Amino acid sequence: MSKGNRTKSPGSAKSRSAREKIKEQQAAARARDKRKRVVTYVTAGAVAVAAVGLGWWYAASTSRSEEATAALAPVTVQADGSVVMAKAGVTAPVVDIYEDFQCPACKEAERVSGPTFKNLAAEGKAKVVYHPITIFSQEPLRSNSVRAGNAVRCIADGKQWMAFHDLLFQNQPPEGVEGFKTDELLQWGKQAGVTAPDFQQCVTSQKNAQAQLDYSKKISDAQKLTHTPTVKLNGTEIDNAVLFSPSQLRDEITEAAK
Repeated sequence: MSKGNRTKSPGSAKSRSAREKIKEQQAAARARDKRKRVVTYVTAGAVAVAAVGLGWWYAASTSRSEEATAALAPVTVQADGSVVMAKAGVTAPVVDIYEDFQCPACKEAERVSGPTFKNLAAEGKAKVVYHPITIFSQEPLRSNSVRAGNAVRCIADGKQWMAFHDLLFQNQPPEGVEGFKTDELLQWGKQAGVTAPDFQQCVTSQKNAQAQLDYSKKISDAQKLTHTPTVKLNGTEIDNAVLFSPSQLRDEITEAAK
């Protein structure tokens, strides 16, 4: 080996060592990048799964609603504020609807499946019982709900009650906004054809506000309600996926009627 080659050997070894270190650093960097990509894919996958899980509500809520029949089954307002819709002699199956007029999900349930409940009652295939309650504790949602609940309690005629009930959901105020104001409630009363002579005084004075709150607590405690809407078929809660799918809802209730 020449002297020149001998003097270059240490430098070459150092160069190789430096290159190896660079390769090791690059490999480590690639590994880190790979781990980051894996984490990203896993996270994205989890989000996608969550989206699919939530997607049933959107898909179900946009399913085709039934057309409500022109004639309702007889509607009877009960002393406690609940309302029964059923043909004479129909006592089962019993569908209990626990709803809050300020609840957005209740509004959607009414839009999507309300006609199905009305039709099944009109066909004599179910006894439908409405339970308007106040489930919210925060303002202005609570006061909005109480005013609406008080107003509907001012109506004793079943057909007028149902018309007013539907108008309340159709005109539900956005969350966080004061709504169901007295003048609005009175106007919707006229639109619903309410003829009770004391309707205006009853709405304005909130005569039934405490009764609304008392009933809400009583029924919520008795039924162990944690959310609205809650719909029960013969005492068993109907799954939301069924509640927001009119065809499945009809099948489940008619099956219970057999």
